[in-house]
Amino acid sequence: MSASAHRDDQGEWQSVCPVDALEVKRGATALVHGQAIAIFRMPDDVVYALGNHDPFAKASVIAKGIVGVRDGVPFVASPAHRHGFDLRTGQCLDDPHVSIPAYEVRVVDGLIHVGHRKMA
Repeated sequence: MSASAHRDDQGEWQSVCPVDALEVKRGATALVHGQAIAIFRMPDDVVYALGNHDPFAKASVIAKGIVGVRDGVPFVASPAHRHGFDLRTGQCLDDPHVSIPAYEVRVVDGLIHVGHRKMA
C-alpha cells in the first residue's frame, strides 16, 4: 500500500488507503512512519493498526494472522505460533508479559489515517 504523511492540529497522521480497499477481517501491511504496520478492518468498519512483527516467531507476519473475537476482545492470532494479540492495545492474550505496538487510527472521508504509537 502506498501512504503519504501530513501534519494537522493533532500531530502527524499518515494516510494509508481508502477503508473500502481493506477486506473485512483480513490484514494488510503498510509502511507508516518508517515502520511495517498491520492494518485490520472489522465487520463494523472499525480499523485497527498493530506492529507487524511477531515477537514469538521473530518475523513480520501479524498482518497474515487470523482475526476474530475472544471473550469480547477483537484480536489477531499470529499465523506462526497462534498467539493472540488484542487489536486495541497490542497486548498478547496468551502471555501477559508480551505486547506489540498498537497505533492510533482514524477514518476521515473514507480514508484511513494512522497516527503515533499508543502509550500503554
